[in-house]
Amino acid sequence: MEQLISIIGAQAFTMIAGLIGVIAFVVVNALALTWAERKVAGHMQRRIGPKEVGPYGLIQPIADAIKLLGKEILTPGAVDKPLYVIAPILIFVPVLVSFIVIPFDARLVVSDIGVGILVILAFSSLTVLSILLAGWGSNNKYALMGAVRSIAQNIAYEIPLLLALLPVIMIAGSFSLTAIVEAQKGLWFVVYQPVAFIIYFIAAVAETNRTPFDLPEAESELVAGYHTEYSGMRFALFFLAEYTNMFIVSAIAVTFFLGGYQGPILPGVVWFLLKAYLVVFVIMWLKWTYPRVRFDQLLNISWKVLIPLAFINLLITGGILKL
Repeated sequence: MEQLISIIGAQAFTMIAGLIGVIAFVVVNALALTWAERKVAGHMQRRIGPKEVGPYGLIQPIADAIKLLGKEILTPGAVDKPLYVIAPILIFVPVLVSFIVIPFDARLVVSDIGVGILVILAFSSLTVLSILLAGWGSNNKYALMGAVRSIAQNIAYEIPLLLALLPVIMIAGSFSLTAIVEAQKGLWFVVYQPVAFIIYFIAAVAETNRTPFDLPEAESELVAGYHTEYSGMRFALFFLAEYTNMFIVSAIAVTFFLGGYQGPILPGVVWFLLKAYLVVFVIMWLKWTYPRVRFDQLLNISWKVLIPLAFINLLITGGILKL
């Protein structure tokens, strides 16, 4: 009995320590990405970006965080309060769960379960639910239109995203993220599956509501979309989740197609972060290069191009593996 209690206590301590580490990384990562996005945007548009607060503007994200934390949290009178309040909290749950199963290194993973990718994909559906709650609970037509757009967009692009990951799972013969990385010791899966990688990347950009697919929060049409009525720390949670989700989809791309933590000389975690932030940079590059597409174009790209292409790629992969 005492041995069982000690085992449970050790596991609980490991999970709590891992959760604290995940939260710390999420906060630092979001601060770094907000600074990087402004710098990337500045250089793309032949300007400087933040430079006043600290050297090269490095302390600007901290100043922004303090400003958001210090702002008054306003609740409009006509909102559906339970839905309005729970939405920004619920959007953060998939973020924490995803980091628990992502292998940053062979030994640096909080919980290496055999169905890691299924856990991430299952909990990612809560993001859509939280956006719907935010749009409906805000009792604002712009917020509701943003939420409805987000649901249609996520339903459309979740299908090709899943279909792009399936060929890699078939080749690796496992749902475990660590096993998928270890299967790429000889050659990265992007060489075997370039079409799947491109499909995944496009779908991931759409799933994270990034330009040119940021229709749910199109400021020129919907003020700020589903978080129009949010301020202070509640808005900060949406903001934090968006940047963290961008890192998560990049981490999955690295894990499935770019060899994960595999690499010479440097430690595995360094290789993983370098690859992940390179993918993040490309996502930022797209935002400041291409204009926003129309909503009908957004859906047509998925239903008429990506999904048929993903099915064909899946059938070809299955046929080759069978032969």
